[in-house]
Amino acid sequence: MRLALWLVALFAVAVAVALGLSQQAGTVTVFVPPYRVDLSLNLVLISLALVFALLYMALRSLLGLWVLPEQARRWRVQQRERSAQSLMLNAQIGWMTGRYLRARKAALQGLAHVDGLLSSEDGVSPSASLLLMRSVLHLLAAESAHVLRDEKARDAHLQQVFQPHPALSSSLRNEVQDAARLNATRWALHDRDERSAHQYLSQLPQGTARRTLALRLRLKADRMGQMHLPALDTARLLAKHGAFSPTAANSLMRGLALASIDDCRDAHQLQATWRILQSAERAMPEVAVYAARRLLGFNVEANLALQWLLPVWEALTSNALDQSDSAVRQRVVQVLAQALQTLVPDSEWLARVEQARLANPRSVELQYLSGMVCLRHSLWGKAQQLLEQAAPRLQSSELKRSAWRALAELAEQKGDQAQALACWKLSASA
Repeated sequence: MRLALWLVALFAVAVAVALGLSQQAGTVTVFVPPYRVDLSLNLVLISLALVFALLYMALRSLLGLWVLPEQARRWRVQQRERSAQSLMLNAQIGWMTGRYLRARKAALQGLAHVDGLLSSEDGVSPSASLLLMRSVLHLLAAESAHVLRDEKARDAHLQQVFQPHPALSSSLRNEVQDAARLNATRWALHDRDERSAHQYLSQLPQGTARRTLALRLRLKADRMGQMHLPALDTARLLAKHGAFSPTAANSLMRGLALASIDDCRDAHQLQATWRILQSAERAMPEVAVYAARRLLGFNVEANLALQWLLPVWEALTSNALDQSDSAVRQRVVQVLAQALQTLVPDSEWLARVEQARLANPRSVELQYLSGMVCLRHSLWGKAQQLLEQAAPRLQSSELKRSAWRALAELAEQKGDQAQALACWKLSASA
């Protein structure tokens, strides 16, 4: 159908041209003494059009011949640039597949092609892609040299990346140098050199330093250098960017918070570290319990430790803690009992513990804690009753020993030596 329409249109144009030319009655007279030449106007117009077309084609042919050497030079440059691109792709594939010797060889061959193009006298200005290819090939050669444990060649290629061609644009130069610093940071971490890793990270611009890759490298460097508080801050940023799952983020921040608390050498440093922690981290049972235990170890008043444990205690009594994690509940109860034993008898905590025990009658840990608090408040009878009920059922050996020891002391106060001896034996065997 389309062919038929084209034929119809062609015949219509031919008919229109024929009718138009047949209507021309004018003539053109050319006087060439002693001759006179009469020509049809249509013939003159057609002849002028043909002459113009012939002249145009002749000029184009001459121009083509004039620029032919330049086109030949461009073709040679393009062929060499394509060869360099092919070698760069081979180097990338070799590096990704673990063929590092082959990747290094291809990268060095590509660099030879690119350097030859840049130093050639063909008169063609270097393109941005060619200059960028040179930096990428240096990075690939450095990557392969690092895996092959050739630090000298790796550092030489890295310095070439930091000294790019002057014709490379500033934006591309910054991107290439940022990539080189990130790779150098990764190499330093692989070599267990956190000092060099921090040095490269400090040279990154602010925008690049907040990228997920840079933050991950910073987190590794901080943890390698035992810088737990900066690592905790970096982990918060990564969690905010969604770099980890919620479970992994909580586990990571919990571990870093515990390590930061463990780094404290006195009570003032511990309190300063506690103030740096966020509310979500302070509410973690493991963090609060460990911090309170360290604080009690520094012989500080137990009121501050109880303040730190209060959110965990409220979560425990409201069943917000996982009921299957009995170890957490046991540690909370153990530290609370230790703090309340060193504290002046406080009726507020006595009422709080008793209310929690009544609300959770099946909790043997709360029954033990209530017995210890009653013992502290000199409620001997109730303390003995609660501890006798809780001691055989306690799963934690430390809590069980503490309960039997308290019962032995109560029996000694009453003068029941046989009962005291039995309780001491049970405490020793717990």
